[in-house]
Amino acid sequence: MTDEVDASRSTPLVDEAMKKAAVAWVGVADGPATALWCVPLEGALFVVSGPGEQTAPGLADADAARVTLRGDHGGRIVTWPARVTRLAPGTPEWETSAPLVAAKRLNASGPTADLVARWAADGCALTRLAPDGPPDAGSALPDASLAAEPRGAAVVRATRKPFRLHRVRRR
Repeated sequence: MTDEVDASRSTPLVDEAMKKAAVAWVGVADGPATALWCVPLEGALFVVSGPGEQTAPGLADADAARVTLRGDHGGRIVTWPARVTRLAPGTPEWETSAPLVAAKRLNASGPTADLVARWAADGCALTRLAPDGPPDAGSALPDASLAAEPRGAAVVRATRKPFRLHRVRRR
């Protein structure tokens, strides 16, 4: 890869968290972070988005993002700034990385080569998230929960009270 990880931009905590990552929370600009399936490879995280894959608003055209990784018990371990690089089909970086990422893609139909070809034909974005600065970790993490109201979605519906066939007697 021409864009190798600069050792001064990564830390052992980020490296170890990336090795175990399957899902990362990625935020672009001032937008909310989105949970994305990712593959750790060569000291960075790779994310595929686009038609037929996950939605990553703004990531394909971004230069920078914030990545949050969680631990085994669901708590945040580290948040770090990332340099975003979109790999173009046909480049040596694409030819090296895309098959490795496709091989890790769960529930993919067909062989890996077909999946990589579909990503290239459909205009999917294969992006590389490399560490690009000191992380927020340990005592640098905020004390507040940072919990936010859930974002609206078209799939959410109001729940109704359960239907009862008979009247319940109270004693």
